[in-house]
Amino acid sequence: MFAPLLMFAIVFVALLAGFSVAATLGGVALIFAFVGAALGAFDLSVLGFLPGRLFGLVTNQTLLAVPLFVLMGITLERTKIAEALLASLTQLFGRLPGGLAIAVTLVGMLMAASTGIVGATVVTLGLLALPSMQAGGFDPKLSTGTISATGTLGQIIPPSIALVLLGDVLSNAYQQAQLGQGIFAPKTVSVGDLFAGALVPGLILVALYIGYLLIVAFVRPDRAPPVENEERIDVKNLITSLVPPLALIIAVLGSILTGFATPTEAAGVGAIGAIVLALAYKSINLDTLREIARSTLSTTSMVFFILIGASVFSLVFRGYGGDDVVAQAFEGMPGGVVGAMAIVMLVIFLLGFILDFIEITYVVVPIVGPVLLAMGLDPVWLGVMIAINLQTSFLTPPFGFALFYLRGVAPPEIATTDIYRGVVPFIVLQLLLLVLLVVEPRLATWLPGVLYG
Repeated sequence: MFAPLLMFAIVFVALLAGFSVAATLGGVALIFAFVGAALGAFDLSVLGFLPGRLFGLVTNQTLLAVPLFVLMGITLERTKIAEALLASLTQLFGRLPGGLAIAVTLVGMLMAASTGIVGATVVTLGLLALPSMQAGGFDPKLSTGTISATGTLGQIIPPSIALVLLGDVLSNAYQQAQLGQGIFAPKTVSVGDLFAGALVPGLILVALYIGYLLIVAFVRPDRAPPVENEERIDVKNLITSLVPPLALIIAVLGSILTGFATPTEAAGVGAIGAIVLALAYKSINLDTLREIARSTLSTTSMVFFILIGASVFSLVFRGYGGDDVVAQAFEGMPGGVVGAMAIVMLVIFLLGFILDFIEITYVVVPIVGPVLLAMGLDPVWLGVMIAINLQTSFLTPPFGFALFYLRGVAPPEIATTDIYRGVVPFIVLQLLLLVLLVVEPRLATWLPGVLYG
């Protein structure tokens, strides 16, 4: 019982010290395995399962969607597509009080759907939108809060990398939970199920953001003034900048939800479609394409390196009986499944301050997921709750990742306290959504039930 807890503690301390996540996970696990074997506390034959695990990881058809979605998102980010989209929506909504913030929210929603990478969305919006919002007289707290919160939508708006990885892990955890209960013909949950489950809550969250911005603009118009623009709305430019990327995202997501394509196939269509759009907009050349390829390779390598380290860690953790320790701890918690769920959500929230969603998804969820699912929780609902919880963690001061990303591109005249204070109302809205999902789980389970029965 002591060894699994000590493994977690050492990994935690090593990460706080700044060591590489992937190397820390794999290195700590292997040290514990060999030291444990020398002391007679660990069976090294457990490591014999490692080649099969790694082979299954790199040949996983679902995970092939990761580099393709990364390519799609980076292409839309590095070309002028997002910039043209923001300019057109600003022209459309900018004359309204708070209209520029609404335009930023809508662009962020579309970017979130295409990238799913919090850092990329926050940095891009910070570079594109923050100067315009400051020049337009927006309250710095409102402008930075809007950009930070919108940048985290990639955790919950499908299709996103976060949901792809979370769906893959929950699929394995759900089957493991059923096999542990003696069900040898287990039901399955797919990435498409999680996409469908996250769609309605994600749109509700966007609506909550926009509703808050409208209220602020109505009550305090000096915080969100309209943009003075004498130019008439260019309908043709609006259509050419809005419809193609929107059609691409709808085609990718729609093909998955309707069952016409798997997430991997749809991601391939999205990647090719993004490159075609960039060519059509004449915003891509050989140098840009080379930069996109390098960024895609770098991000994908980082993701899979972490997955390999997490696989080694979880294998050794289970070799020490860590999953039994977790199961016994949950069974002894007051409040049963409600208490267990509350503790897990709190732990994931706190880990979100120091770990990215990839590490949490592949280290924590495989350990706690089977236990929670065996206690009767719906896998889609659980996945959506985890995604929104992580999104809230990435936004919460003082350690939220999104805040650091925005601080890195914000001008010096914007104080860090402005960023912290600006995100508070959006954190409240995210917590409100979590409460709504607890009270009414069908917000996450209704659409998958309609689509897939």
